Amino acid sequence: MSAADEMLDIVDENDQVVGQSPRGEAYALGLRHRCVFVLARDAEDRIFVHRRTPTKLLFPSLHDMFVGGVVGAGESYDAAALREAEEELGVTGLPQPRHLFTFLYDNGSGRTWWSAVYEVRCALPVHPQAEEVAWHDFLPEAEVERRLADWEWVPDGLAAYERLKALWASG
Repeated sequence: MSAADEMLDIVDENDQVVGQSPRGEAYALGLRHRCVFVLARDAEDRIFVHRRTPTKLLFPSLHDMFVGGVVGAGESYDAAALREAEEELGVTGLPQPRHLFTFLYDNGSGRTWWSAVYEVRCALPVHPQAEEVAWHDFLPEAEVERRLADWEWVPDGLAAYERLKALWASG
């Protein structure tokens, strides 16, 4: 089964399931669905940053400070966060990522998706999926901040990161 064929729950503005659709159709028609974003830090508190492969359906070749992806039909946010983190980092045995907040992302042209933001500590050696990750490294937070201006980032991840920074600032 290709990524485009993966079934997703379609949700309303209140994050209630109203139907199901294959991912490719959901993207093509702009149907609201669910995603997870997991900020992974290593033992030295550095943030996992990667550049997506050029073959990704959404935001090919852009940088991201989160691992994650879509929530499958019938899947919980928590289950998707752990699955996606382990898949994209190429590890098994991660602790359950900690949910921080959920928000409705809006791309500014009428396409929206519910986005649950998590964090996890990954002390394991990572082996990211070659089909998902073109480049990766663990970077200190200050380096991530410096790179915000000169690297092209996925817009939904950037929106999640800005909200996360506001959460950190509020204590």
